[in-house]
Amino acid sequence: MANKSKRKSGLWRWFKWPVAMLAILVAVPLLLVPIYWIVPPVSVPMLARYLTLQQVDRQWRGINEISDRLKTSVILSEDGQFCRHFGVDISALQTEIEDYFAGRPVRGASTITMQVARNLFLWNDRSMIRKALEIPLAIYIDLVLPKQRIMEIYLNIAEWGPNGTFGIEAGSQHAFGTTAENFTWERASLLAVTLPNPHLRNPADPTAGLRRVAEIVQTRAQQFSGHASCVFDGPPDL
Repeated sequence: MANKSKRKSGLWRWFKWPVAMLAILVAVPLLLVPIYWIVPPVSVPMLARYLTLQQVDRQWRGINEISDRLKTSVILSEDGQFCRHFGVDISALQTEIEDYFAGRPVRGASTITMQVARNLFLWNDRSMIRKALEIPLAIYIDLVLPKQRIMEIYLNIAEWGPNGTFGIEAGSQHAFGTTAENFTWERASLLAVTLPNPHLRNPADPTAGLRRVAEIVQTRAQQFSGHASCVFDGPPDL
């Protein structure tokens, strides 16, 4: 009995720290996501910059203070099913998993809600571990927060330029010297397609390739603006 008790004690010493870390990983989002109904959150990349005394430029903008064209362009560029899924696009995720196990290049199946989960609570890499953690977090966020608030958070924590430029207000000021309230379709689409790589893509001085992608997004956003209906209180100003 004594030996058995010692073995259990030894196993617990090995596992207690991973178990404690897992408990913290679960508890932090459970507690914070409801608070984010009203409190503007800070993302992990922003927090990392604050802790290392680097510049962070972020001015929070309410969802109704952001251009409707920009919101529509972002949804049609990043997550066309945003208003229809529950935080995870099952069809896109299934294709991603099949491509991964078949050894084919993966294109990414992150919804806007999954990107919010990653930016608020996780790290940025292409590991399956991170993706597996993203999925339940995104479902929980979609369950607790309305679509408008999720979109508002996303637009205010996304990195939109170099040197600590976070959020659409700082991004639009950095790129065009204007506020986030009014955009032409051209500027809205250029800002939307900047999101995957804001350190290399410059909406103020786009390459020919970036402009072509922006034109595709603009056409889709104008044609399928109804896909963004969940982020508007009434008829959008398009």
